[in-house]
Amino acid sequence: MQSENQKKILLVGNPNVGKSTIFNALCNRNQKTGNYAGVTVASHSGSYTYKNQEVEVIDLPGSYSIYPSSEDEAIFTKFLIDEQQNYTGVVYVLDSMNLKRGLLLFQQIQDLGMPLLLVANQLDEAERRGTKINFQELENELGVKIIQSNAKEKIGIEELREAIHQQQFKKSEKISFEIPLEQRAVVHKIASQTKENNTYKVWTLLSSETYLGKLDTLDDKLNDQEVKCIIPKRLQTQETIRRYQNIDKIVQKVIAKTPHFKELLTEKIDKILVHKFWGYFFFAAILLLIFQLVFFMAEYPMNWIDSGFVWLSDFVKNTFPEGPLNSLFADGIIPGLGGIIIFAPQIGILLYFLYLLEDSGYMSRVIFLMDRFLKPFGLNGKSIVPLISGVACAIPAIMSTRNIENVKERLITILVTPFMTCAARLPVYSIIIALVIPSGNFLGIDYRAIALLAMYLLGFVTALLSSLVLKKIIKQNYKSFLVMDLPPYKMPLFGYDFKLMLEKVWDFITGAGKIIFAVSVILWALSYVGPKQNDNEIVATNVHLDHSYLAKLGRGIEPVVAPLGYDWKMGVSIISSFAAREVFVGTMSTLYSLDEDVPEQKIIEKMRNDVKPNGEKVFSLATGLSILIYYAFAMQCISTIAVVYRETKSWKWTMIQLVGMTGLAYFVAMIAYQIFK
Repeated sequence: MQSENQKKILLVGNPNVGKSTIFNALCNRNQKTGNYAGVTVASHSGSYTYKNQEVEVIDLPGSYSIYPSSEDEAIFTKFLIDEQQNYTGVVYVLDSMNLKRGLLLFQQIQDLGMPLLLVANQLDEAERRGTKINFQELENELGVKIIQSNAKEKIGIEELREAIHQQQFKKSEKISFEIPLEQRAVVHKIASQTKENNTYKVWTLLSSETYLGKLDTLDDKLNDQEVKCIIPKRLQTQETIRRYQNIDKIVQKVIAKTPHFKELLTEKIDKILVHKFWGYFFFAAILLLIFQLVFFMAEYPMNWIDSGFVWLSDFVKNTFPEGPLNSLFADGIIPGLGGIIIFAPQIGILLYFLYLLEDSGYMSRVIFLMDRFLKPFGLNGKSIVPLISGVACAIPAIMSTRNIENVKERLITILVTPFMTCAARLPVYSIIIALVIPSGNFLGIDYRAIALLAMYLLGFVTALLSSLVLKKIIKQNYKSFLVMDLPPYKMPLFGYDFKLMLEKVWDFITGAGKIIFAVSVILWALSYVGPKQNDNEIVATNVHLDHSYLAKLGRGIEPVVAPLGYDWKMGVSIISSFAAREVFVGTMSTLYSLDEDVPEQKIIEKMRNDVKPNGEKVFSLATGLSILIYYAFAMQCISTIAVVYRETKSWKWTMIQLVGMTGLAYFVAMIAYQIFK
């Protein structure tokens, strides 16, 4: 039971209505959202205090109907129904530009007898398109309190807090949906047997194939003839048609002014950006520009960070007393952390530009554009959402596959998404590209930017080819189609996106930092001790790196990695990077700091000048290409493996993915090295 000073509300609505933005504004949180369906795939909880009253807000996944057709919609429906006794009311977020579509779900929830408060969001966009809404008339028609909002500018948020505080949620006195004549007798029969007064609740039991319908309990209440008449999909279609007929009448009343059609800037831009040829050209050009900026803009802050960590390491080395503690911090932990933090500017710049593209509405065009391209590969149009999300991180990307209705298409998407180049690969790519790609430019475009774009394209092409193979192995039962709205272009919120980027970069640093801290301590310990030199020792301490247990372990695995062109240091780095890909860079930084034979230089200079005993450069073009290809294909991420198992509930497919990706990475990297050496 909730006390008088506590409230729990649900935030619901269609995808892409600004629901999560309202959640962030209410709770002062930064839950990242996208403007396409399937980004938010689980409920998120936050809270705020208003006039000494604590309010918990549950942000549910977006849905178009109470009848779930995918896992994220099932989360929405299950919570909405099961938790009905545990929340004060439902805040329904309505897109002011799409009244007709949004009112379908609204009326379904209203007919279930739930207390509602309506927020009409994105008013600025509606007005820009010339749409005028008579909200007073709409309130009268719906029988609910309406708050006008522009969530990104935080307009209407305080009014919403006040309405929640005053508990201005309203239940409908009547059910707007009229049960069709053919099912009316069956509905009333079940209602009388179950003592359920709400006939629409009974209707949902008949018309739902998944969560809502507990059909095993209904079989006892219906005769054979009645059961034959119950075809859930047909009943849902009947309901949708009847509801839209009613909604059309409401919309005609409340739209005060409908302007003559005028082609807006959005439509004009889309003639190019979603063109069947030029659309792909401009997308590639935009990506190339972003990668150019990633290297150009990040160069100075990366140098500052690198110099700062070199200074810090020297400071500790010269200040701390000689001994293990000095070596642990100066040669182990500080270089290890510095080796990964140096890439924070590149990751931040990449994420910031991706957020701007998403916020502007362009990313939805990319989804639409890629839909026709993906279908021949056995992927659902919705598969592009996790594939694009995988550029940031595979973990939330794999979770976002829950909005794919077809189970087999969802499985294929899960299995190929880790091929997409995530932020954790960026430090590996950046340092290797800097080592082996010569300086210069082609038509003003830096060779490094071209190389980085090539790595992103390699990941995408591999994902597609893998999908094609899996399409032959995993047979499809039926085809599904992408249905989505293309939001109008809008000016991104540069400050808001910058704040989001800083949060993500900080998450990356702290997440990777914990792992690299632990790995650095382990590597230092193994490098500090070695086999005993005389009978009086248990182990030798403060040994040369080449005489340490770490070198012994590395040389033990060197025969396995030598065909790929790697020495023992790279072998150790690859093993340690199974914790997370970016650990490769941190491990290499630690190892080169521990090596007393290497002069005091910046880490990248140490790596560039390192040579094998035969005088050959350790990081040659062949070795660099081998590493790039290995990390393009290898799984190398324990967290992703865990999420794949959680989403598939299958060790079989999890292991097929792990072994397949690692085996492919090893084989192709070996071929690349042997060809280019």
